[in-house]
Amino acid sequence: MINTEDFTKRLQKVIDYYGESASSFAEKIGVQRSSISHILSGRNKPSLDFVLKVLSSFPEVELYWLMNGKGQFPSQQEHNPLKSTNENTSAAHINVTDDKMVSDKAIERIVIFYKDGTFENFEQSTTPEK
Repeated sequence: MINTEDFTKRLQKVIDYYGESASSFAEKIGVQRSSISHILSGRNKPSLDFVLKVLSSFPEVELYWLMNGKGQFPSQQEHNPLKSTNENTSAAHINVTDDKMVSDKAIERIVIFYKDGTFENFEQSTTPEK
């Protein structure tokens, strides 16, 4: 079970780390300002959707740290292969010669779960190619 008071402190630490106001943080993760206000005041508990939006928008935030204080913030991830700085990189595609594996579907997100309970979240960059 999540300790709402401790979660609120960690969420405030994330907001402060990025130099955001509660309003601008809400805009960046795609929730209403009142959602942030209610969570920070302890009125509401964070939903799974809310937590996933934070993790998606701020990759330096680790799930286990945000939820129960275990781990570190900001995370020490050195390299995210799907957010490459190479301007010629496009969406990853599965193109295996076996007829059963050929697909033109773009990979949007990859999540790797480790046995120690941590995970890494990799998302395709949405910046337009030049």
